[in-house]
Amino acid sequence: MINMKGSTIIYNKIIYEKIELPKALQDETPRKESAEHKSLMQFFAYEHLPPHLQEYSKPFYELATLITLTLPRNPERTVALRKLLEAKDCAVRAKLFK
Repeated sequence: MINMKGSTIIYNKIIYEKIELPKALQDETPRKESAEHKSLMQFFAYEHLPPHLQEYSKPFYELATLITLTLPRNPERTVALRKLLEAKDCAVRAKLFK
């Protein structure tokens, strides 16, 4: 899950600055996930992958979560998530490429 309290994320020695979340998303109140969120987010799961692939898949899960929590539900958000999923799949396959 996204750590919303820190100011940076470090993956493989690359530092990504975090964006400031809207005030409504900074609280610790649990949010009800929409059916769309649950159905698409199942494909961003990374825990089942070996550790050397998790490090490439996890950032996509975190970005998908951020998109789902911060953007309004509409067709463009769905397209963004689907394209992000395609990019995640490509990144994992690129790591496996021989």
